[in-house]
Amino acid sequence: MQLGFDNNQYLSMQAERIRNRIAHFGGKLYLEFGGKLLDDYHASRVLPGFAPDSKARMLATLANEAEVLFAINANDIEHGKRRSDIGITYAEDVLRLMDVFRTMGLAIGGVVITQWSGQQKAEQYKAMLENMGIAVYRHYPIPEYPSNVDLIASDEGFGKDEFAKTTHPLVVVTAPGPGSGKLAVCLSQLYNEHKHGTNAGYAKFETFPVWNLPLAHPVNIAYEAATLDLGDNNIIDPFHLEAHGEVTVNYNRDVETFPVLKTIMERILGTCPYSSPTDMGVNMVGYCISDDEICRVAAKNEIVRRYFHCAEKIERTGVGTSQLDKARLLMKEVGVDENFSPAHSAALQKATETGAPAGAMVLPDGTVVTGKTSSLLGAASSLLLNALKRVAGVDKDTYVVSNEALAPIGRLKTEHLHSHNPRLHSDETLIALSISSATNTEAKRVIEATSKLYGCDAYFSVIISATDERVYRQLGINVCCEPRFESGAYYHK
Repeated sequence: MQLGFDNNQYLSMQAERIRNRIAHFGGKLYLEFGGKLLDDYHASRVLPGFAPDSKARMLATLANEAEVLFAINANDIEHGKRRSDIGITYAEDVLRLMDVFRTMGLAIGGVVITQWSGQQKAEQYKAMLENMGIAVYRHYPIPEYPSNVDLIASDEGFGKDEFAKTTHPLVVVTAPGPGSGKLAVCLSQLYNEHKHGTNAGYAKFETFPVWNLPLAHPVNIAYEAATLDLGDNNIIDPFHLEAHGEVTVNYNRDVETFPVLKTIMERILGTCPYSSPTDMGVNMVGYCISDDEICRVAAKNEIVRRYFHCAEKIERTGVGTSQLDKARLLMKEVGVDENFSPAHSAALQKATETGAPAGAMVLPDGTVVTGKTSSLLGAASSLLLNALKRVAGVDKDTYVVSNEALAPIGRLKTEHLHSHNPRLHSDETLIALSISSATNTEAKRVIEATSKLYGCDAYFSVIISATDERVYRQLGINVCCEPRFESGAYYHK
């Protein structure tokens, strides 16, 4: 994968920027972390070289100065809301994130349950956390939030919330997903800090849109494609332009809410330290792009992927037509279409030639390999095996896994596990390959080449199974599928 982003430069520049903001407020800062602290695969796709855990690693360099405060909405706990990317509930993800941050040496300040109104499952969650020795704080709904500033910045508003007693100069407020109330937690803590006589400030960390890239830059447009379900739009920050005469990019919700936020901060601090939403940010990612053209191409690929994901969602659920229409417009805006990746047309051509589902992948050197459906392997397994052989330097006609090894697994599936499909999924193929590698040196070379497929793009002529998609994701391969199922059945597992 060609790199267009300097991750090491980012780690040092971003940490220094945050330290400067802490100092600006006299030694105490509440930093609202937008997006994902971990698993930021969108950023790693549009900024090749950005590690998915870069932000967490950056915070690890501030471990002696930082602690993490988690926000989670009581209604999300009550309804079992899940992260769409990794499939676990928000409540579970808080615990997962805690474990990761603890291994990085970051202190855990506790969990703030927002919108608390005595929800039964939220009560149970609170009790469970407290039994684990985790501090839990309740924040309550405020009528007419955020417009009723007089009530919000009063003892009947933020003053009713339970104050989280933090001990570090930097308090990172994060959450398992959107709608968790991170901003309200920061402002409530700010109100109560000043009520206790402590000087503290607030800043916001958002990776996208990148404020110092042009509005029409593909990396910023890819952010709009990634937030189609939220309806976010990138716009020029009018407050920053008026205050500083500088054109910067922000997104519509931050710009729309800035006047109210500014008023709330004036009530809490006496004056607002910021003239614009851009001023509030500390993001340095735009300064660490080392090759703009590589990032532009990567972002265009991401916009196309989002288009296919929308189309697949419509096929699965019947909803999302407006999102698909916007995705089409965004593709036109950056001058690409569905065939931007050569793997797309290659997969469709292979499917036409064979009369069965097929796939294609663009390898790191730019070559395209294909995979077809056979009696023993599905299209995803065949493509994965062919791609691995190519990057490992093994001839495509070489059998690194014999039929004698594959056939018994197929019989196990159908005769004993009662599956209707004898073909091996990608995980089963990798297991068979691993077993073969014990005695076959070429199979060993192939299995050791899996890391070389990280960042590659694969396209399929049909929607592949959840198992195959999960394996590809674990290998770091980006997957797109034509929005149609292989069979004409109504139910697809």
